[in-house]
Amino acid sequence: MEAEVMENFFKIRAEKQEHIIKAALLVFGRQGYRKASMSDIAREAGITKGLITYYFGSKKNLYLYLLEFAQTSYEKAVKERLMLDVTDFFERLKILTDVQVTALRKYPATITFFNSVFYETDPEVLQNIKQFSAAGYASYNELLFEGAEFSKLKPGFDSRLISKFFVWAHNGFIAEIYTTSSADKVEEITAEFYQSLEMVSRTFQKRK
Repeated sequence: MEAEVMENFFKIRAEKQEHIIKAALLVFGRQGYRKASMSDIAREAGITKGLITYYFGSKKNLYLYLLEFAQTSYEKAVKERLMLDVTDFFERLKILTDVQVTALRKYPATITFFNSVFYETDPEVLQNIKQFSAAGYASYNELLFEGAEFSKLKPGFDSRLISKFFVWAHNGFIAEIYTTSSADKVEEITAEFYQSLEMVSRTFQKRK
């Protein structure tokens, strides 16, 4: 990514940055990488194509920035919550989920954007998407497992298998979120996931 071009974007007001990000997420989500154009994004953001080009240089730069923005914002938010020395695995999983859902509420177009990313086949960005996915998976595992404890786990349960079980469940929850056709469904799906998480956790955890 052209750092000197991105500097132009970082110089504008945070509110304007957010507005452009939301517009780009929406357009890429609706049209996919190949069909989306800088003109479409500029029109959605209510600015000129020249400004979008001035801020990002190219459509690919903007697309990659959105991937990076989503990942770094998520990591920052999680780390801020984990600064309270949360070591319990189950609490950490709840925090990771909270952060993801909060981000979706702020940027609802993220749902359709990541849905389109999942199915994207354009060779211009396909390798970048694979690298992003691998980095995101590694970061997720680090945030969830590094320093995590299973002190509340009942005797006889394998912490490795239990953690894998919950990661599988969480990944299924996120997949359902990103493949839903409506942001209105997010709250319903989230509520069901929390209810399921609480119900199943009681099976493995010691009673207080």
